[in-house]
Amino acid sequence: MQKENSNPLDHTKELKEDLKELILYNDDVNTFDFVIETLVDVCEHDPLQAEQCAMVVHYNGKCSVKSGSFNELKPRKDVMTNRKLTVSIN
Repeated sequence: MQKENSNPLDHTKELKEDLKELILYNDDVNTFDFVIETLVDVCEHDPLQAEQCAMVVHYNGKCSVKSGSFNELKPRKDVMTNRKLTVSIN
């Protein structure tokens, strides 16, 4: 019986395609403190990381705040949306 060859790069490519990003967008409504608190609570950032992401969002208009599978990110997106933040999964 012939052994089926499996290319490890094929598996890596599949994993990269499954990896998504949770993107937070800038708005004129929420305060820095609220955004930082949400990133700590929902995305499990430490306070410094959350503050840095908030600054990136403020100056660049958006920031990737978490990566993972769609199923991992969807509940976080829902919580952040319920908190009136603008987020997407890309």
